[in-house]
Formats: sequence, structure tokens, C-alpha cells
Amino acid sequence: MTKRKSIRTDISWSTTDKITVKGLDLCQDILGKVSLGDMAFLELTDRLPTKQESTVFNAIAVSLVEHGMTPSAIVTRMTIAGAPEAMQAAVGAGLSGLGSVFVGSMEDAARLLQDALPDAKVAVDIAALARQIVDKQMALGKSVPGIGHHIHKPIDPRTPKLFEIAQANAFSGQYVALMNAVAEEAGRRLGKNLPVNATGAIAAVASELGLPWNIVRGVGVMARAIGLVAHVLEELRNPMAREIKAMVEEQATAHLR
Repeated sequence: MTKRKSIRTDISWSTTDKITVKGLDLCQDILGKVSLGDMAFLELTDRLPTKQESTVFNAIAVSLVEHGMTPSAIVTRMTIAGAPEAMQAAVGAGLSGLGSVFVGSMEDAARLLQDALPDAKVAVDIAALARQIVDKQMALGKSVPGIGHHIHKPIDPRTPKLFEIAQANAFSGQYVALMNAVAEEAGRRLGKNLPVNATGAIAAVASELGLPWNIVRGVGVMARAIGLVAHVLEELRNPMAREIKAMVEEQATAHLR
């Protein structure tokens, strides 16, 4: 008979008088001492951040909390209008829309950087590596994630600030250099200005922090959940979902009248 594999978690456990999270006592070591951003860092990395890591990680997380009336915010508002008793469903609906176009592109950019540069401590020819990345993306008929923006031109204002914070805290290394070089090379090839956008900057800085590419989108999921709760609150106080529905219905069926 095959022995069943044991089930195990190292995240949290409880006794009658104590709750332990990542080896720390929730009441004695965490509550009142650890910020929400630092708690997220602890969950992802199994340790509390240094002061510099905290500053950088919180900066990238905060930059992702709010982005206006995106599809995820709209679907959250529409869901709460139909189910006002279910905030969790509304926020969940909004989070389900975070993919390759909105927020999730940071994962694609982080993967591109980390696949090209698996060990950032090893010095490489950044310019040559950037050319290889752009060559590969173009050969595959794919755009380069993390560059360009349909609104923010000629630069995404979040990018220089995030890079400034990263540099001030000693997290501006080869990943940041490579992301900038990729944007420059892609722009040169296509004959247009394609600066690093916020998701590209976050991908680079998250890589500098040592976060694996396949968890980088999770930072966006955590952060955007906060923003979507704010959209729920505003929708309850000052509804617009029904107006959106009426406008869409009127325009979509105008040709039938």
C-alpha cells in the first residue's frame, strides 16, 4: 500500500493561547509593530524586511493600490450594485480581471528579466542582453512587456520615482539597468518612444528584491484589493453602476430602435 504524503504548512499554526505566523508570535511580535506591507513581505519571503527593503517593497505595493476606473474597478462596482450584501464577491470579481493587460504584465516583464539574467550577481553585457531579448520577442511576434503607456507620455511618472527609491535604498542593479536597456532598444527598433512603464519598473525592482517572477503579480493582487474596497465604498455612497448599465444598454441597442 502506497504511503500517503503528509500535509504540511509552515505559514501559521495556533494553540489555545498563541498564534504563530512564519515563526513569529502574532500578538507579541507582529501586532502594533509590523505594517501591512511588511507583513506581506514576511509572507512572501519568510522574514521581515530590512528598513531599506521595507521602503522599496512598500513603494511598489502602494503604487499598485489605485488606478482609477479600470475594468477591474468597473466590474467591482457592477457586482456590488447587483449584490450589495457581498463585498467579497465584488472585490473578487475585480481581482479576477488582473491579467496580462492590466497589472499582470509586471509578471511577464519580471519573467523576461529573470530568465535572461538568472543570477544578477554575475556581470553581463546589458546592452547585448537587451538586444537578445528584443530579438526574441520580435521573432515570436510579441510585444515587450513593461514598456510604453497609452496615457503617460513621454514618461510614466511612477517609473522615475520608483527607480529613485530603489537606488536610494541600494536596490538598483542589473535588473533595473536591463529593463531600461530593453526599453531603449525596443524604442530604437520600432522608431518610437517606449519608456519603461510602472509595471516594468515594478518588475525590475521586485527582481532586485529577489522576488521570483511567478509571485510578482501577487503584489499587485494584494495591493489592488485595497483599492477595490475603496471603489465598493464609493459605489455604496455615490452609485454610478446603474448609470453605467443604462448608458451601455442605450448605446448598445440604439441601432435596434
